[in-house]
Amino acid sequence: MARPTPLSGFPEWLPDGRIVEQHVLDTLRRVFELHGFGGIETRAVEPLDQLLRKGETSKEVYVLRRLQEETGDADDARRDKGDKQLGLHFDLTVPFARYVLENAGHLAFPFKRYQIQKVWRGERPQDGRFREFTQADIDVVGAGELPYHYEVELPLVMAEALGALRDIGVPEVRVLVNNRRVAEGFYRGLGIDAVDEVLRQIDKLDKIGPEKVAALLVSEAGVTPEQAGACLALAAISGSDTGVVDRVRALAAEHGVVSDLLETGLGELGALVEAASVRAPGVVVADLKIARGLDYYTGSVYETVLVGHEQLGSICSGGRYDTLASDGANTYPGVGLSIGVSRLVSRLLSAGLVRATRSVPSAVVVAVTSEETRGASDAVATALRSRGVPVEVAPAAAKFGKQIRYADRRGIPFVWFPGRVEEDGTRSPDQVKDIRSGEQVDADAATWAPPAEDLHPRVVPAGD
Repeated sequence: MARPTPLSGFPEWLPDGRIVEQHVLDTLRRVFELHGFGGIETRAVEPLDQLLRKGETSKEVYVLRRLQEETGDADDARRDKGDKQLGLHFDLTVPFARYVLENAGHLAFPFKRYQIQKVWRGERPQDGRFREFTQADIDVVGAGELPYHYEVELPLVMAEALGALRDIGVPEVRVLVNNRRVAEGFYRGLGIDAVDEVLRQIDKLDKIGPEKVAALLVSEAGVTPEQAGACLALAAISGSDTGVVDRVRALAAEHGVVSDLLETGLGELGALVEAASVRAPGVVVADLKIARGLDYYTGSVYETVLVGHEQLGSICSGGRYDTLASDGANTYPGVGLSIGVSRLVSRLLSAGLVRATRSVPSAVVVAVTSEETRGASDAVATALRSRGVPVEVAPAAAKFGKQIRYADRRGIPFVWFPGRVEEDGTRSPDQVKDIRSGEQVDADAATWAPPAEDLHPRVVPAGD
């Protein structure tokens, strides 16, 4: 078989990278559960019309179909046609909205959930952007209404979850917040009707810069150069205190904008920034250029960056949505955020910020004196495993030096030597060797355990 060609956009970590990813996932899960979020999992596919009904996603959805279509009776034809209408989910919010609608009678509201799953997007792979990746979401959904305080709490929970990774070398995070009501109220006050198109173009500011965005606003959104300038002036406002509200009001007065929707949004944005400054000073920053391209957001919107690694872009984003989950008779407003876990892990590994202390779970290799006595080595391994010590038995009864080198290559800190049966029928004690220090001592598989820091692989800052 020829050597396979790598397929870009589908990350596959080496074992030590997988340990880093698993540590990140376990940490996020633990913090989410501390705040009362329950875990769910939804199916990988959704009806294509549901995936396409919100936001600019049509070019990103992978359609699901069978490789070969069968010809047969009418039922087969209908099934084939149905298969063609399924797509792999590109995020976890749209499937979650469907899940809420289907299970509303069995859920207690406000419903708080976390969800950690793979998602698929058919976009061009690049640094930190993949076609298949893992997301970790938290959402709170209400029945009919959802209090605003959840729009404050959710970004702080996510900031706490990311902050819990600081001890392994994850940089400090900043949660950038805006409010779609502020943007929409300001744009409509300027006389702009193509609000969604303006938001999509403003969302490109960090990628292409203000001059190109201004040109796109004129050509794509149909605004005047003066209106484009006002939109860019709004997007340039940022700050970590309620002074941003005063600056927006001053800009609105300068352009003659009067809008109740703008005032509602400014009230919510100011409340979020003020509350966050008390609970997590410096973590939440109002940034009026945050737009979020998906059009189901209706209130607060969030993006999160790693301080010092802003060029990676947002590793966590989300917002408030009021109408995404609705069956016509009932509406379930919600607010949520999503972490691109694969994006985060990719940056941690490529930048050399973190490392795993070893690439395998084993803390001990039990040496094999001879193939005839392998059973004795297996018995030691069984005894250690029964007490929670991860163990493997050497693959071959080679010279002990070679078995030690095997452990060293795998990063396994201890080698266990079963005792020998002497000529008089007595058995010498088993011994265990710390191959890092060279210390070798008598040991009993019924009582010995490695130090706590060696029991399992750990994730540590790269310099440790």
